[in-house]
Amino acid sequence: GKNKMVNITICIGSSCHLKGSRLVVEQLQELIRNNNLIESIEFEGAFCMGKCASEGVSVTVDGEFYGVKPENVNEFFQTVVMPKVAG
Repeated sequence: GKNKMVNITICIGSSCHLKGSRLVVEQLQELIRNNNLIESIEFEGAFCMGKCASEGVSVTVDGEFYGVKPENVNEFFQTVVMPKVAG
């Protein structure tokens, strides 16, 4: 069957920018490419998501909220994104 589209939204507001949102974006884009998931993932930036106090950069995957730090992007991708793509 065809994989469903997974939507990933990353906050690129100033607070998250300071926490490394650009690094998180770059790493996720690379992981998406390396896993041939460009067709399966809809990737977008958003301004402040109102969760600035959270640990790390604000990221939602299909509307579920996560705080992602540059150093745990890989773990986040494997444990959260991949299972959703696999459905």
